[in-house]
Amino acid sequence: MTDTQRHPDIEIYIKDRSLDQIIKWLEQVCHTLHRDYEQGQVHHFIGMLDQQEVPVMVHEKVSGKAWTSVWFNSDQTPWMQDLDCAKQAASELDTQIRCIASGWNTGDDPDEWWKIEQGNTEKIQWRT
Repeated sequence: MTDTQRHPDIEIYIKDRSLDQIIKWLEQVCHTLHRDYEQGQVHHFIGMLDQQEVPVMVHEKVSGKAWTSVWFNSDQTPWMQDLDCAKQAASELDTQIRCIASGWNTGDDPDEWWKIEQGNTEKIQWRT
C-alpha cells in the first residue's frame, strides 16, 4: 500500500481518555452520532460523516487499562489513512494516539505503529 492510498477503514488507539470524552469527540467529528448497541466494553454507533453513514465501534481497555480502540468501519471517512485521523484525535483530545504504520498488508510488520503526541509523530515498535 502506498502512502497515498485510502485505507479501507480507519482505526486508532486513544490513551487515557474516558468513554464520555471519546463520545464527545465523536460527536464533534460526526454530523450526527447514534448509539446502535453495547456489549460490555464494546460500544457500537452509527455516525454521519460527509453525508455517509459509518459504523463506529469503540472498544474500551483493548491493551491494558490505558487504551481504547476507535474503529470507523468504512472507507467513506474524511481521512485518507489512519494516521490522518490519529493526528486530528491527538490534537483535539490532547492525548497520545497510536495507529498501525501500514494498512495491514501481508508482509508488513504488525508491531510497527505511529505514535502521535503533542504535535510529534514517530514510528515505534508496539508489542503488547
